[in-house]
This record gives sequence, structure tokens and C-alpha cells, in this order.
Amino acid sequence: MGAIDIKALAATLAASNGIAAKQDIGSVAASLGLQGQSVAVGDDCAALPDGDGYLLFAIEGFMNEFVAADPWFAGWCGVMVNISDVVAMGGRPVAVVDAVWADGEMGAAPVLEGMRAAARTFGVPIVGGHTNIRTDRGQLSVAILGRAKKLLTSFDARPGDVLIAAIDHRGRYREPFNNWEAATDAPSARLRSDLELLPEIAEAGLALAAKDISQGGIVGTAIMLAECSNVGIEIDVSAIPLPAGVSLERWLATFPSFGYLLSVSPGNSQEVLHRFAKRNITAAVIGAVQAGTEIAITDGTQRALIRDYADMPLLRLGSREDAA
Repeated sequence: MGAIDIKALAATLAASNGIAAKQDIGSVAASLGLQGQSVAVGDDCAALPDGDGYLLFAIEGFMNEFVAADPWFAGWCGVMVNISDVVAMGGRPVAVVDAVWADGEMGAAPVLEGMRAAARTFGVPIVGGHTNIRTDRGQLSVAILGRAKKLLTSFDARPGDVLIAAIDHRGRYREPFNNWEAATDAPSARLRSDLELLPEIAEAGLALAAKDISQGGIVGTAIMLAECSNVGIEIDVSAIPLPAGVSLERWLATFPSFGYLLSVSPGNSQEVLHRFAKRNITAAVIGAVQAGTEIAITDGTQRALIRDYADMPLLRLGSREDAA
């Protein structure tokens, strides 16, 4: 990795569309009156207490441009990214439902084929949904139900933790989007076993906080984790492993098919890294969780602020303690 212009990189990341889009979450949540209820909002899934564990409930909707440009992969992602949200919270998926809009059966076919392929690969059934194939454009939304014994949350990162990024590098970009795809040609058994890593980490008590790396990339996801946990995060970009031929700037804005941030106490970090390494998942300590409200990047020498959510909130959802 060559010399890094930290200030220029910080400015680019701060202005990214992937991060800006997350601002919409807070305004919609406020309109729905979601703050102050018994189930905290702002995590990858809603965690509903259920017996000695939790039901996990989530939904994903997809950009019209994505569905139009790559309908089969959009269908695949409808299943895959929902599974990732459940796994990020230490859970295991139970089933998905979908809502599909298309211009006729032919328009719907590739989306449905992609969903079916992913459901078969990951072993998660599609159990129903909503269909409208008498519309002028393709749209897709998919919801999931999961279950967790112990939670990994967005609310439990603590000052003194280290920040670990775990990403499957065995993939390639699904151009023209910043989607790093490492699943469609991977063995089903391997993918299913990889998804067991986070539930096992949660159940072993090795971490309390984690988040699926989403469209906001590593930095945008770190902002959301920090704001939910009411902490600061400093990311050492020189410590981030890069796939061959991928620039740091693009990688920081990438949405990987298997990618998670975990906030881990230093005493557990080597065991967590070892568990990912055994599965050939690239994992590294890439930063530190600190007191404060700043998310910044550093190369070990220079430091540049990305966002101070005390001055400029992103999600504006408050902390879990604000829930009734």
C-alpha cells in the first residue's frame, strides 16, 4: 500500500452516497414513532425476547437500478443479505418471505430464480410473500425470521474494545456496483459453516457487539455501530487487508457478501481472529473503540475526522437505554 492522503480519503468517505443514504433511517423512524418503544431500533434485526432466546426480524429492500441491471443477483441478495443481518446478531435464519413486483412472468423469472438458488444454497426456505407481476417495473423486498440464543448487538461496543473486520476475500466485484460477491460459486456446505461463526462467537461469550458491513461500507457501518453504542471509533486504514488489485478507497466503500465488524475485548481478540482464520475468512484488528463521539481514520501518523455524531447524527435513533 502506497502513501495515503488521510485528509482526502476522509473527505471522500464523509461525502459518500452509501453513508448519506443511512440518514434517511432516522427521519423515517421518527415519522413512525419508533423511539421509546420496548424493542430497540437501529440494529441489523429487531430482537424480540422469546423464551430463553430471541426471535430476529428484519427486512431488506433493493434499489430499482440494481433490480433492473442484475435481476438474478438481486434475487440472490434478497435472501443472502437478510441472512447476513440475522448472523450479525448471533442468530440463525429460520425462513424468508418476499414481495416481488415485475412486468409479467418473464420479468419476474430471473429475480425468482436468484432467490430460489440462494434459498437452496443456504438452506433457508422461502415460505410465502406478496406478488404483483402486473406493474411496469421490477422491485424487490425480502423479510426474514431468525432465532438467537445470545445476541451480538449494535449497542454493546465498549471503550477499550478492539474493532475487528472479518471479510471473505474469495470473490470479485459484481460490476458496476460496489458489491463484493464471494458466494454464488462457493460450495454450499462451506457457506453454511461460515455462517455459524458469529452465532458460535456469541454463544462462547467472545463478543457482545457486531454489525453486518452494509452499503455504507466499513466506515459507514462503523459510524452506525458507534452511534448506537454511544462510543467513538478510530480506524487504522493501514491495518485493513485488501484483496489483490483493489484500492483502499473502493474497499472502504464496498458492500461484501460476507463482511462483519465486531467489537471485541482485547483478551478475546486472538481467539476471535483464530476462529475466522480456521475458515479462511480474512480477519484483522483494524481499529479501536474509544470514549467520545468521533469516528476517525488514521494511518498511524495522520488522523482525520469522518464524523462526530454529537454534532451531526447519522441514524438519530438514540441508544438502547432510550427504549421503554
